[in-house]
Amino acid sequence: MFTKLKLRIPFLHYRPELPELLQAVLMVAVGFSAAPVLQEYLGLSYGAALTAVAIAEALGLLHSLFSDPVVPGWIASALSLVLSYLGAYSVGLESIHAMIALQLLVSVIFIVLGATGLAHKLMRVIPNSLKAGILLGAAVAAIGRVFGDSGYFSKYPLSIGSGTVVALFVLFSTMFKNMKEKWRAFREIGKYGMLSSIIVAMLVGFVSGEIQLPRVEWGFIPFSFGELFRNASVFSIGLPPLKMFLTALPTAIAVYIIAFGEIITEEAVIKECREARPEEPLSFSSNRSNVIAGIRNLILALVAPFTGLAGPLWAAVTVSIGERYKEGRSSMKSLLGGVGSFKLSTAVCVLFLPLASFLGPVLPVALACTLVVQGFACSYIAIEQVKDNKVSAGIAGLTGAVVYFADMNWGLLVGVAGYLLMEGGLQSIIARAVKRESPEKKLKKIG
Repeated sequence: MFTKLKLRIPFLHYRPELPELLQAVLMVAVGFSAAPVLQEYLGLSYGAALTAVAIAEALGLLHSLFSDPVVPGWIASALSLVLSYLGAYSVGLESIHAMIALQLLVSVIFIVLGATGLAHKLMRVIPNSLKAGILLGAAVAAIGRVFGDSGYFSKYPLSIGSGTVVALFVLFSTMFKNMKEKWRAFREIGKYGMLSSIIVAMLVGFVSGEIQLPRVEWGFIPFSFGELFRNASVFSIGLPPLKMFLTALPTAIAVYIIAFGEIITEEAVIKECREARPEEPLSFSSNRSNVIAGIRNLILALVAPFTGLAGPLWAAVTVSIGERYKEGRSSMKSLLGGVGSFKLSTAVCVLFLPLASFLGPVLPVALACTLVVQGFACSYIAIEQVKDNKVSAGIAGLTGAVVYFADMNWGLLVGVAGYLLMEGGLQSIIARAVKRESPEKKLKKIG
């Protein structure tokens, strides 16, 4: 796998694409929205949180740099699980250590399974009911953070309501899909993914007064590398205790299960692009994607623990870029050019204080819209896993509820117990354990 790595440098190996460069200017709000989460759950200062965001965005360039034709992002669907896990620790050194332990474990899982090619085998072993239960728990937790008690919706009802309606309509509605086939204007809107929802949410928020008008500042973001190193790097505060790693392991496994769903989505998107444009040989390897995501998580865990984690796919953006790519060479010369341009733009835009200050008041709304979209996606992916088996569906629902109302440890226990006792898992294991050779085979051996 490592011998097949090829460097792809922007301007030298692919032409930047203007629509993706422009789309990223406002979509960087989603990246910026990690800053208040880092402040709230890890106790970082505003400057240190923005510095961590800038590092995370820069590391996302590794995918296009090594020919992985997707836009990476957070493991956004797992964010609520991560925040629930962190909620058991006091904000500050303890929560930072807990985040480091979790992100290090996630990085090891990504790298080991990607380098060995065991990822697909592992996912075949995990029961669909357990996968679906974890996804349902993540979906409810994500939507609960928006619409639950003291959630984002209670503070920005009009902004979040309008933004999420537009996002779900543009990304998932069959009605909008039909509209795109008939009218060019809707096709243009669809190309930009969630951008239209962010714009609508901003306008509604400004007009209604829910969102304060921004005070634009000039220059670069207030980098705080020294503070981030002193307060959050393992080279300064040391490694977490072993107990934290053991506590974080169930959540790390659940995070990878969610992330692997993103890798499956990657493969589906690339397959559609290959079929539409066979003239361009698109190089995609799930093993390579695993390893790159693992390296990003490893670096972040060591120097800038990041609650969003480093995921292999920003699904909404990658799908919208793929749709434009499928329209032909005149629309987009190279898929790598599209995804690389978007990520390059976010990595650069995140450095500018005018954008950070302009988008600052909008960040909670942008994060809320992203959580609702991810909750929606997790829900339908979960249902797809168990739609043909009512027992599996029931176990998935029970597991998801326990994940949300209790914690991941109990959720995994319920899911595994349900599979063993209700789906026949234990019976299958016993049958294999007591299986003996038939008398006919024994006679053949003797003969």
